[in-house]
Amino acid sequence: MAGKEEENKKFSIWDLPDVPMGQLPPHLELQRSRVFCNRDAPIHTESVQYSGAYASMGVDNSLRLDHFCNNFRVEVVRLTEEDMEFDMIGIDAAIANAFRRILIAELPTIAIEKVLIANNTSIVQDEVLAHRLGLVPIGVDPRLFEYISENDQPNEKNTIVFKLHVRCERGSPRITVKSDELKWLPKGSELVKESRNATSDSSSKPETYTSFSCSQETMPELAKNPIAPKYPDIIIAKLGPGQEIELEAHAVKGMGKTHAKWSPVATAWYRMLPEVVLLEEVEDDLAEELKVKCPVNVFDIEDLGKGKKRATVARPRACTLCRECIRGEEWEQRIALRRVKDHFIFTIESTGALPPEVLFTEAVKILEDKCERVISELS
Repeated sequence: MAGKEEENKKFSIWDLPDVPMGQLPPHLELQRSRVFCNRDAPIHTESVQYSGAYASMGVDNSLRLDHFCNNFRVEVVRLTEEDMEFDMIGIDAAIANAFRRILIAELPTIAIEKVLIANNTSIVQDEVLAHRLGLVPIGVDPRLFEYISENDQPNEKNTIVFKLHVRCERGSPRITVKSDELKWLPKGSELVKESRNATSDSSSKPETYTSFSCSQETMPELAKNPIAPKYPDIIIAKLGPGQEIELEAHAVKGMGKTHAKWSPVATAWYRMLPEVVLLEEVEDDLAEELKVKCPVNVFDIEDLGKGKKRATVARPRACTLCRECIRGEEWEQRIALRRVKDHFIFTIESTGALPPEVLFTEAVKILEDKCERVISELS
């Protein structure tokens, strides 16, 4: 009878344990800070931005400067001449995406914009040839040059001139024209404009397509580092016997949002840090099965002795969240796949104009300028 009375006793909300004030329960903290990657679809993907979302529990969810300064950090994982991988920890996805967009579209570089073709008898059309030349990365620091507008005259401060003149002699085998054939003209254009005034003084200096007041070689930064394409082996065209290309290419400063040829990165992307958690011990045959299931070798086998084996998470960072490990019967109860919402693995691949670490610092400066403009407009 006593057992039946206990079963019939009404449940009261006051019987629940008290929630500690000032901190979230573990399940809510996981929902706030993690994306759960289930077998069918991810859940809890949204970021909780409302400052009073957890006010009833005594938790302040507002964005505070001191909290940001104490938690934000950047950790470089890999750095080479061409690419860089680093972790950005303690920021929102919107900030990470702002860096990505700035790197792709708002960092200036130098690229060929105008091509003056004197002769082209190759099978490559003039328009296609000019487009290919525009995509050749130029190895020069864009911070040394100024932007050029429609009304500006090309000069040594805003224009870089290259010359390309290649001929395949008759009776010779076909030749490949590569980017190393682009020769820098530090004194400006050598192509003479056609004069419309027949009575002009023949002793005067012929007019060219640029107005250089001095040679670009006088610039200290360029004296020891001549301007040239970053990669000398980019194929521009192929010439058969008797074919010839003679042109002048003018490179100017621009940004990727105008045309992709000015984008300083081959790609800039990020992903949230994967988190792989074993919810229970996976041993023996199941451990071997789990190791085989993962295509990127996230799991290892630990020998416990006496013929016992146990699966361990050895390389969680390598996880691509393909979810192969949780496919199949009961595997979703053994393994949890998550992403950390405020931890981003960022990768920058430079086209070569600037090192990847310089690109990131320049992106920070641009974002800082944007913030200062917003503050000045609101004040």
